[in-house]
Amino acid sequence: MNLNEEVELLKGVPILAKIEPAKLKLLAFTSERVNYTEGQEVCHQGDPGDAMYVILGGVADVLIDTPTGQIQVSEMNKNDFFGEIAILCDVPRTATIKARQPLNTLKISKDTFYRMVGEFPQMAIEIMRELAHRVEDTNKKLREATANNKAA
Repeated sequence: MNLNEEVELLKGVPILAKIEPAKLKLLAFTSERVNYTEGQEVCHQGDPGDAMYVILGGVADVLIDTPTGQIQVSEMNKNDFFGEIAILCDVPRTATIKARQPLNTLKISKDTFYRMVGEFPQMAIEIMRELAHRVEDTNKKLREATANNKAA
């Protein structure tokens, strides 16, 4: 995939959609393309977070460790991103991400991420929106699980 094709892909990522093409080209050039095979871990819950990832192609499972083993809490597809919590909050990874099928990612370093957010406040707003959606989705699942436990 050439740089122009990557820029076109990045335009489809909601948090990057409003960034001018020249800056997206710089982002694509300064970030690392990393491919994963089916079943391979991208990152593991509890590990230090040094980068965020944008999925350019493929599907990944979001897994959380529990006392009874890992459970899948979500899936991620093309144009989704992850890893931002670890670098925004300077905390260990909050989940394990595993490729369900061959996965193509753009790995964005912590320094590049902060530079982009500083230059493009709209990117920060889109990240906040996505994080708010994720919190609401988690709350909905917790409400449903609580209601199911009470009914049982």
